[in-house]
Amino acid sequence: MSGGISLAPLIPWPMIAAAGALAAVLLGIAAWRASRGVLWRVGVMAVLLAALANPLIVIEEREPRPDVAVVIVDQSGSQAVAGRAAEAEAALERIKAAVSGFDNFELNVVRVDEGVPESGDQGGTRLFGPLARAVAEVPGGQFAGAILITDGQVHDVPSRPLPGPLHVFLTGKQGEKDRHIVVERAPGYGIVGKKMTVVYRVEDREGPANRMAWVRFRLDGAEAGSALVPVGRNVTHEFVLDHAGVTVLELEAEPIEGDLSTLNNRAAVAINGVRDRLRVLLVSGQPHAGERAWRNLLKSDPSVDLVHFTILRPPEKEDYTPLRELALISFPVRELFEVKLPEFDLIIFDRYRVRDVLPHIYLVNIREYVRGGGALMLSVGPEFAGVRSLFQTPLGEIMPASPTGRILERGFKPGLTQLGRRHPVSAGLSGGKEETWGRWFRQMEAEVRAGQVLMEGIDGRPLLVLNREGKGRVAQLLSDQIWLWARGFEGGGPQAELLRRLAHWLMKEPDLEEEALTARVHDGRLLIERRSLTAGPAEVTVTGPSGDKRTVTLEAGDEEATARARVDLDGPGLYRVDDGSRTALAAAGALNSIEMADLRATAARLAPIARETGGGVAWIAAGVPEIRRTRSGRDTAGRGWIGLRRNEAYAITGVAETPLLPGPLALVLILGGLAAAWWREGR
Repeated sequence: MSGGISLAPLIPWPMIAAAGALAAVLLGIAAWRASRGVLWRVGVMAVLLAALANPLIVIEEREPRPDVAVVIVDQSGSQAVAGRAAEAEAALERIKAAVSGFDNFELNVVRVDEGVPESGDQGGTRLFGPLARAVAEVPGGQFAGAILITDGQVHDVPSRPLPGPLHVFLTGKQGEKDRHIVVERAPGYGIVGKKMTVVYRVEDREGPANRMAWVRFRLDGAEAGSALVPVGRNVTHEFVLDHAGVTVLELEAEPIEGDLSTLNNRAAVAINGVRDRLRVLLVSGQPHAGERAWRNLLKSDPSVDLVHFTILRPPEKEDYTPLRELALISFPVRELFEVKLPEFDLIIFDRYRVRDVLPHIYLVNIREYVRGGGALMLSVGPEFAGVRSLFQTPLGEIMPASPTGRILERGFKPGLTQLGRRHPVSAGLSGGKEETWGRWFRQMEAEVRAGQVLMEGIDGRPLLVLNREGKGRVAQLLSDQIWLWARGFEGGGPQAELLRRLAHWLMKEPDLEEEALTARVHDGRLLIERRSLTAGPAEVTVTGPSGDKRTVTLEAGDEEATARARVDLDGPGLYRVDDGSRTALAAAGALNSIEMADLRATAARLAPIARETGGGVAWIAAGVPEIRRTRSGRDTAGRGWIGLRRNEAYAITGVAETPLLPGPLALVLILGGLAAAWWREGR
């Protein structure tokens, strides 16, 4: 409860002032003339002016409001090293115990983790955003101060100070050693088959100079060599992109003696591989109605660089036409099949019949090209069943199906096998509407020697067979009738999509691998998918950015070939998923977050703003300072202690007002004064 006197004028203050001035003038004239009764009239005017001012005795009912201090606990990635998290929790308990004896006081504890930054954000510890929101929720006049429990690696220090003292309790120790690997320059995109150059540097903080360090490299989780590099100098690493899509290069430096943590000894670079142009060699043999369909399909794609080798005049055609009248430029057969053969991404043989146009050695070159990692597509017709079949050449060694010599000619609808409904080349190709596909009318009977049968034709005989040969791949289509789909015969079929998928599978596109493990971050969680031709529940090991491992069971989804699981993220960084034979990588937030750039505890970032607000900085390892209550305007930090401001805020719950000069009393005093003045003047 508190009291005081206040004025509640009955008329506006300017009118009271004017009346007072007029009274002062008149009374002054009366005094100058030595008029009797002036003092009584002065008393009357004073009472009248006081009555107009209406003085009140005000008594307030006050309720004290507690002072509020905010404690921000840093739980970012750098706090997870060297026992800092436990150190922070111990300091928080000491703070709670110290303020528990304060009267009219509240403590608001806010825990802040690093979270998963948005795409393009380099992450980092951001404490002042949550601190500003917590301070904004404190009613006016009740903020006592703030305490940050952190290692000092804060990346959002504002330029404006807080409306109260800011104290910093630092975890960790001074003079810590830390090795860090920095990716100085790395491409975001690259051409498949080309060399990529990454510039990196190994840095030792608080360590000896002129050191050497071993750095290990991994490509998509597989070991890719190591190098001994000087510390503190930029070094280059070169590697070849071997597939389209994202390739992740990991760099890991060996730790030094007394290394604070190995978390930032690793760095990762994600490079998106793209193909410059798809170079295709189309070798046409026996002329047929579908020959133009192959050429039109390949020429319609602007990303395809097509070389078409076709036989216009077979050797057995002897019409004695002079050679100089047949061609102006000799076709570069030797350059194609010897010199430039490795430059092609895909070779297609369309109904090729052996006519001694291509020497035996050229076919041997193609066989070795496939075994060395090349791609071969075979579309066969009736000649495949004869003595001039390609199967009788060195290419027969790498064909997954061998001819029986029979040619089946009757109408049939191609269909997918059970395996084909799961294989990524043909899965979902029909959309559940295989019955709407148009018919074909010829198929070569063959026996499958190796590989996978994705499509079947007459009486369930194999129609499309895929196989891996050495490092390369082979696809064999046992019919020359796919062009009917391109013409829309009886509704046609998915010719373009099927051949597009075949080409990409032959070129080892990751999205079309039948045995694949993928991981990606979606909606703040890690989505793991495993595709297998023997689908079913499977277990994978997930390794987080901190190195912690956990086992996750994948459950089969709606598709028979796919099993998946969703996993909560531990924080930003690189996640590794391993199923025993394959490894998948996924990045949450920035691959090389600034949070891990420097793990050493430091006071350099926060000391200036703490001093500006009157706060203090203390190392927890040296002991938690004493916490005191200080009055406004006094020091809030000193040697071995910090202060939280005492605001003495309150809320008014009730007000009682009593007139100091009631109306009747004022009337009596005025009339009495006037009567006395008249009496004095009448003497």
